[in-house]
Amino acid sequence: MAAETYLDDIRLLAGIEDGSQDKLLTLIIRMTESRLLTLLESPEVPDSLGYIVLEVSTARYNRIGSEGLSSHTQDGESLNFVDSDFDRFAADIETWKTAQKTTANWKVKFL
Repeated sequence: MAAETYLDDIRLLAGIEDGSQDKLLTLIIRMTESRLLTLLESPEVPDSLGYIVLEVSTARYNRIGSEGLSSHTQDGESLNFVDSDFDRFAADIETWKTAQKTTANWKVKFL
């Protein structure tokens, strides 16, 4: 998925109606993609896992100003933050990596 598409989708998810946050969102997208690529051990984010970039980037944007907190309570509302934004996608990432290893071991013979 192209970075512009991520940007448009995250604006929509975060309720941003103009381009006022584009520089910040672009940085968040770039950092999220970079981390995901490291986890995937891949040169590019596959389209099938693009939703991870969207969800993690949106979560990171919504947490701005609350970095470093593990929990917050105010007026009866309690918020808990996870250690890693990618933890809930660990199974999806592992499934993709396993599929890539399996595919890499296939051999084609022409008779």
